[in-house]
Amino acid sequence: MSSKQVELIKKSIRFEDYLQVAEYKIKHSLFGGGFSCVIKREVIERGHVGAVLLYDPILDLFVLTEQFRPAAFAASYSSLWEENFSPWIIECVAGVIDTGENPEELCARESMEEANCQISKLHFLYKYFSSPGCLTETVFLYCGCVDASNAGGHFGLKDEGEDIRVFTATPEETYQMLEDGRIMNSMTMLAVQWFQLNGKRLRDLWLEEGA
Repeated sequence: MSSKQVELIKKSIRFEDYLQVAEYKIKHSLFGGGFSCVIKREVIERGHVGAVLLYDPILDLFVLTEQFRPAAFAASYSSLWEENFSPWIIECVAGVIDTGENPEELCARESMEEANCQISKLHFLYKYFSSPGCLTETVFLYCGCVDASNAGGHFGLKDEGEDIRVFTATPEETYQMLEDGRIMNSMTMLAVQWFQLNGKRLRDLWLEEGA
């Protein structure tokens, strides 16, 4: 099936600020034939995201970030989370793609803003929906080649309220953080798991190309 098999009857904006909430009234094709009844769904329209796992193939190090996330703080009020849960989340570099910007340009920009690292090579990993039941956001996920010899410190744009700790970790240390549940950000989890399966091949390629 494709989007051509969906009939948009009406779209209404219910809320508009940093996020936009729209109400959609639609009908769509059914697997058994024919069309559904009119259904109403609220959709959060946030834009699209580029994310990049920074890696130095010479030093065999990842460059990771840690920052406070308000939605994680809000989620921590649930009884499903432990009392000592930290809303400071370990992540790869990521950001919302601006109008007229492509995902690769976003990764280069955010890598400098968030981690003070310049990307020399980008390897595409995945394109996926964050939560297609209610969110339009698409993530374009990459692994980026950087020089991590001077990586580390505190970065971020003050006018955007960013306070980002940047640190390096070996692949083994990062895999352990994933195993221990210290990495809870989906794009970072996917990128690290991809690297567990494919990292040696990518590292060999970048070293051969003179990273």
